Amino acid sequence: MPASEIISSYHELWHVEQSFRMSKTDLRARPIFHRQKDAIEAHLTIVMTALAISRYLYQKTGITTKKLIRILRPLREVTISLPASQQITAQPKINPQTQKILDKLGH
Repeated sequence: MPASEIISSYHELWHVEQSFRMSKTDLRARPIFHRQKDAIEAHLTIVMTALAISRYLYQKTGITTKKLIRILRPLREVTISLPASQQITAQPKINPQTQKILDKLGH
């Protein structure tokens, strides 16, 4: 392997370190002990999916998962079903900071 490729790979190491840090802090990943192969594979699939989603959200917004959850948590839509198949939907007011995040995510 050429020296330039080794140096380039070393400089990309921070992505791996950031992912581990994200999985420990934002996703609160902890050791879990499984005995069956299916349980291990299911657990790893869930953890890796959560990490991929977190990385995607960070790349799109530049905001950590923990902060995104805190900002977006108040966004809840309520639909009330009334007699005669009527529905009323209540949507929250979206502040400018939240709208900016939603725009970056394509919503």
